Amino acid sequence: MRHIICMKWGTKYGPEYVNRLYAMVRRHLKGEFKFVCLTDRTEGIRAEVKCFPIPELTLPNGEPERGWKKLTTFSPALVNDYGLRGTALFLDLDVVIVDDITPFFEVPGDFLIIHDWKRPWRITGNSSVYRWELGAHQDVLTEFVADQAKAKAEFRNEQAFLSAVLHRQGKLQYWDASWCASYKYHCIPAWPTSYWRDPFIPDGARILIFHGVMNPPDALAGRSNGNWRHARPARWIADHWRE
Repeated sequence: MRHIICMKWGTKYGPEYVNRLYAMVRRHLKGEFKFVCLTDRTEGIRAEVKCFPIPELTLPNGEPERGWKKLTTFSPALVNDYGLRGTALFLDLDVVIVDDITPFFEVPGDFLIIHDWKRPWRITGNSSVYRWELGAHQDVLTEFVADQAKAKAEFRNEQAFLSAVLHRQGKLQYWDASWCASYKYHCIPAWPTSYWRDPFIPDGARILIFHGVMNPPDALAGRSNGNWRHARPARWIADHWRE
């Protein structure tokens, strides 16, 4: 069985992000799938989404979260307690799906992730979109829990740690470079043309990734929020980011 898994905690993202993500997947994934949200707040989430608690991960008080909770997607609880089995594709809540995502389930490999764009010579992946077999890679979570201080001292965030562990094991693979496009780097025209040219969908892109200070509502309205490059409104986002 194919699973789409997302995660929502706290109040930064409302239930509309989960609901719109489900709708985009339904429009762009062929065949049957289960949509799962690991969350501490279920109110307002549409009935088609199966909600489960985020597996417990104790972080020291005062430590920056930086997405470390994502490592609980490798918790045995997903299989043993929630009964999830098969292939899982994790999607961040703030991505925008613009084309068929069926190929994300078809390319072979133990673990696939975005190759981070900012410094492409590094092995670090961007964990906005990654795929694995449910129940696999539990050793990633085990290694983090065994020595959180060491992991946080050596790695800025969970995606750097995750990438390093799987690279060390020879299991790290990257998606086709065109499939997951950065809105900040690939959709906003180069300065100064960004003042008169609208943002666009790059050729071959299937999922647009929002990282940094802009989210889909900001891009739709043309709010740069202090981003390093001015951006005009991307009104076409409304055609994709909807229920």
